[in-house]
Amino acid sequence: MQKENWTVIELERQGNVAVVTLNNPPLNVLTDELLNQLAEAISDFNQQPDIRVAVIRAVGEKAFAAGADIRQFPKLTQESGIALVEKGKKIFDKLENGKPVICAVHGLALGAGLELVLACDIRIVEETAKLGLPETGLGILPGYGGTQRLARLVGPGKSKELILSGESLSGKQAYEARLAEKLVPTGQAFDSAMKLARSIASKAPLAVANAKRAIDEGLELSLVAGQELETQLFSELIRTQDMQEGVKAFTEKRTADFQGK
Repeated sequence: MQKENWTVIELERQGNVAVVTLNNPPLNVLTDELLNQLAEAISDFNQQPDIRVAVIRAVGEKAFAAGADIRQFPKLTQESGIALVEKGKKIFDKLENGKPVICAVHGLALGAGLELVLACDIRIVEETAKLGLPETGLGILPGYGGTQRLARLVGPGKSKELILSGESLSGKQAYEARLAEKLVPTGQAFDSAMKLARSIASKAPLAVANAKRAIDEGLELSLVAGQELETQLFSELIRTQDMQEGVKAFTEKRTADFQGK
C-alpha cells in the first residue's frame, strides 16, 4: 500500500484495517506535500475491497497535527486562497464520504489539524491532547470545513465559543463537549482505535457502509425523509450473501465470515 514517493505519509495494512500515519515531525504540519500524499492514501484504502475501516494516527509526542502551513498565508490572494481551501475541503470530503475512519488523537490538534479530526467518523482523544481552532487570531476562519463540521458535532453555541475565541480544549473537555467519542489515558489512543477498528471490520461490510450512509445523509434530511432513506438502505441488504451468513452464523453460534457480497 505504501508508495515509494510518499515522504510524510505512511500507509500500512493490519488485517482488514488500513493504518494511515502522519509523519511530518515535530508538529505534523499539514503542508501541501502532506495533503497531496494524504489524498492518495485515502483513495488507495477506499479502493481496496478487503480494507473495511481505516485508522489515522501521527508520529511524535508533541502533536497529532498542529495546523496548516501558515508560511504560505502572506502570499495568498483571494483567488489562491479560495483554491487552497477548496483543495483541503475536497480531500476532507473524500475522507468523510469513504470507508469508516477512526482518528487517534494525541498532543496538539489545532486549526487544519482539528479539521482533519472532524472529518473522521469517530474520534478517540488522549487526556493530555489539546484541540482548537485558533484561526481568528490569525485574521481568518477555519476554511477546511471546520465551521460546518464542528457546529454539526457540538452545536452552534459551543462552536461559536471555540471558533470566535480561538480557545483550545483539553482532551477531557473535548470529550465532555462531545467533540470526541472516547477519552483515553496518554499513549493509548492508537491501541483503543485499533480495538474499535477490528470490531467494525468484523461486521458485514455492506451493512456497515449502509449504516454509515444512513446516519451521515440522514442528518441533512427531515426525520421522515431520513427514515425513508433508512428503509431503502435496509432493503438493499435483504437477501445479500452477508445477511444469509450473519443469520446462519447466529443460529449456529459461530463467528460469521462476511465477504461483502
